[in-house]
Amino acid sequence: MAADEERDGVRLSSLDSPLGDGLDVTKRDLVDHLDAFADRLVPLLAGRPLTVTRVRPGAAPFVQRDVPKGAPDWVRTVATWSDRARREVHQVLVEDRRTLLWLGNQRAVELHVPFSRVGADEPTGLVLDLDPPDGASFDAVVATALLCRRALADAGLEAAVKTSGATGLHVVVPVHGSSAEDVAAATRALAARTAALDPDIATTAYVVADRGGRVFVDSTRSGRGTVAAAYSPRVRPGLPVSAPVGWEQLADVLPGDVTVRTAVARFGTADPWAAALPEPQELPADLVAEGHGIPVARVQAMHEGKRRARARAAEEQPPT
Repeated sequence: MAADEERDGVRLSSLDSPLGDGLDVTKRDLVDHLDAFADRLVPLLAGRPLTVTRVRPGAAPFVQRDVPKGAPDWVRTVATWSDRARREVHQVLVEDRRTLLWLGNQRAVELHVPFSRVGADEPTGLVLDLDPPDGASFDAVVATALLCRRALADAGLEAAVKTSGATGLHVVVPVHGSSAEDVAAATRALAARTAALDPDIATTAYVVADRGGRVFVDSTRSGRGTVAAAYSPRVRPGLPVSAPVGWEQLADVLPGDVTVRTAVARFGTADPWAAALPEPQELPADLVAEGHGIPVARVQAMHEGKRRARARAAEEQPPT
């Protein structure tokens, strides 16, 4: 096959070249996956400012929010403020297949979206991101996901679950009728309730050294954060995909099972993520109130780090 071709009016170049260093796939593998799943990916991405992770041979992967220079005039964007760049950036909106193909040609591997759509303040969902410690068995992540499901059921909520595409799982709850701050608070409460069900395997400790080999129930991606979309590849060898999983199949899953080369064989033309997601739900008032009493994990970790630094400095002071 030719290394260059055109699809949906998008010129695709160097398709048979390595995608990036150490990934063991070609650019064609990425583009073919995005093309095959365009009908399922576009509804998940449409109307949401996109953050991507791109790769290039000979360079480290990099995160990009601003639209790349030289983008075609038909690529839609939305202006947003970047705290990191301290300026306005223009994020891509994926509204159609050709925009997705163009991103693939730009070697955009990971597709991260916020839970809020352009022009709307209310998030459409929340996520509990389950992150295992290095070297841990995936069984511990599965056990923690089941704890999440219990905590959600106790609150009268339902969720769908997918692999993160990296090492963990995403437990996703569609919601409506709450502000970003209230959704973030409810996520903190759900994380705390999950960890309380079995503190020997799950924790909400943000600092890695404080986790004690337990699975981290990360609540920080909800509210105004982002999450890798279902069916998005991840920058890891073989390009594993964030794949939907039925609750009853969790015990038989490993996070790298589905890749850009195997996803079509696994899912065909089905859309198990759309089928698994429950209808949007209202968050219980008691859950939101409980969460507002729980500090934001990264802020709490920052203050704790400063406290520990002061304590160490005091210990090192010579006696007077």
